[in-house]
Amino acid sequence: MRAWIQGNVLYIHEDDAPTYRKTGGMVRNSYFWALKSIAARARRDRPWEFEAEIWPALQRMLISFWESGYLGLSEVQLSFRADQPIPESLRLVSTYLDPSTDTEDREN
Repeated sequence: MRAWIQGNVLYIHEDDAPTYRKTGGMVRNSYFWALKSIAARARRDRPWEFEAEIWPALQRMLISFWESGYLGLSEVQLSFRADQPIPESLRLVSTYLDPSTDTEDREN
């Protein structure tokens, strides 16, 4: 999931945030509701926002869903641009984007 930090807020790109589907799998829909429940803001047409206070819980939640075996790494891993430092509390679930695949410009 493409992510960036601005101030003390983690943003997850709206196209990479999980989606809810009425006929979707139970794990995927649970993942959607779990992340939405700890997000400061989670709207379909905007980046999802997570305040710094919950980053340790976010990391634990992402690890837990990944370890379930029902979700792929790309669905639970935060991907940052190379010029963005990754906070310690998110390091276990984060990586850096391949610069050739990050086509979106962000002001951060």
